[in-house]
Amino acid sequence: MSNRRDFLKNISLFTAGGLLAGKAGSVNAANAALGVVDEVHAGKEIGLQIYSLSQELYKGDVAANLRKVKDMGYSKLELAGYGKGAIGGVPMMDFKKMAEDAGLKIISSHVNPVDTSISDPFKAMIFKYSKEVTPKIMEYWKATAADHAKLGCKYLIQPMMPTITTHDEAKLVCDIFNQASDVIKAEGIATGFGYHNHNMEFNRVATKEQQEKVKGNPFAAFMKVGDQIYDLMLKDTDPSKVYFEMDVYWTVMGQNDPVEYMQKHPDRIKVLHIKDRAVFGQSGMMNFEMIFKQMYANGIKDYFVELEQMPDGRTQFAGVKDCADYLIKAPFVK
Repeated sequence: MSNRRDFLKNISLFTAGGLLAGKAGSVNAANAALGVVDEVHAGKEIGLQIYSLSQELYKGDVAANLRKVKDMGYSKLELAGYGKGAIGGVPMMDFKKMAEDAGLKIISSHVNPVDTSISDPFKAMIFKYSKEVTPKIMEYWKATAADHAKLGCKYLIQPMMPTITTHDEAKLVCDIFNQASDVIKAEGIATGFGYHNHNMEFNRVATKEQQEKVKGNPFAAFMKVGDQIYDLMLKDTDPSKVYFEMDVYWTVMGQNDPVEYMQKHPDRIKVLHIKDRAVFGQSGMMNFEMIFKQMYANGIKDYFVELEQMPDGRTQFAGVKDCADYLIKAPFVK
């Protein structure tokens, strides 16, 4: 979680015979050396959350860096770092053109409501919701949705949880999510409001009555008291207005099963973040085969690779390529 918050803060600083066979082998070898994706894998539609590249994306030639992303095997992008009509300091329409020239389609974006009267983008982020701050939140969504409609985004998704410590706070947040969806749809993004989870959404809020039931019980620390915030979000948001982008890794870190959630809520979870502790398949923590099997069963079309900071000192680009290679080679990924 600190990685994402640090990123959001730092991003603000950027305003037919043997001969033919032999030739084919040479071409394939050259392509492999250049990191060009084999045609046999061209049908796999892999998305990338650009947060995965951190500041590396903006070092040097951004257009060339986006071409590298395409050459790794990615075809779709989910943005991060939007602010004041720019993506990571690059004017958004310039960023769109560079992405499209590279063969990448922008279909989603992560954004968090901010108070535009505060100059520091990180301090301006609104975490404490109230009736008084709701007009500022709606003002933000109106302008942000209008910009992202110009980018051609299919999804507009909030990736950070507002403060929720009680059932009443959860209900207020859900009401504001519903209102935000109406504003977003009015600006031309038909899917409305999307929400992305971390692990905090699997914390529990308990009423006094629920707390009293286990008071004095020596095993109270092991008992699941109260309601998970994520479940309250699913219950109290309007299914016609609010959808969910499930981050499968953070769901596991919240001691829950992403496959079970997809089975229980096939009409609410529309997008996935595919993620591991670092490079895919190296931690032993994630059952990606079962996740993809359920994803296809649910008819989910879009997912995005997300990679936190690399623990081995290599670049984010190297890790992002390794993740693409894992998915390209995985027989369970269509």
